[in-house]
Amino acid sequence: MAVVRPVGHGMQKQKHASQRRESVTTAIPDKLYFRIGEVAKLCKVEAYVLRFWESEFPQLKPNKSGTGQRLYRKRDVEMALHVKRLLHEEGYTIAGARHVLQAEGREGKKQSTPQPELPLKGDGSPRSTTKGELRLQHLRNELKELLRLLSDSPVAAPRERKSKKSALQEERPNLFSE
Repeated sequence: MAVVRPVGHGMQKQKHASQRRESVTTAIPDKLYFRIGEVAKLCKVEAYVLRFWESEFPQLKPNKSGTGQRLYRKRDVEMALHVKRLLHEEGYTIAGARHVLQAEGREGKKQSTPQPELPLKGDGSPRSTTKGELRLQHLRNELKELLRLLSDSPVAAPRERKSKKSALQEERPNLFSE
């Protein structure tokens, strides 16, 4: 007995299987900015899908030109490809993909290298003779001297000053007062 399947059922499975096999190594051209149509072609989705992803994923924020046209940078294109992989290949929901991207962002911040300390910390004497470090040391010494001068000067008591308006009112009699 033959099993009857709906027409196109096998084709659909084949189509999805080929999408899963598709590698994420999409070659991104070396350009400064991409328009939404170009990004849509690279990601193999429609432009309206990219606009929807922008509203759902805060990490995907292309710049806009003066005329309002979206201008994607290379990192925006990479983020769009990452979102597509999460949604289409790994099977995440929108909320799940958003959660994964947020977790990756937090993890990336933790693993990022700490900012190097300023080279002129400590005893106040220059450790090396580069122009930049010597200049920084000079500026730091000037700022310390200004701080010392400001903190040593006695605070003058505020003088009572009459505003121009009150001085004029004293000179002229008020016609409407009782």
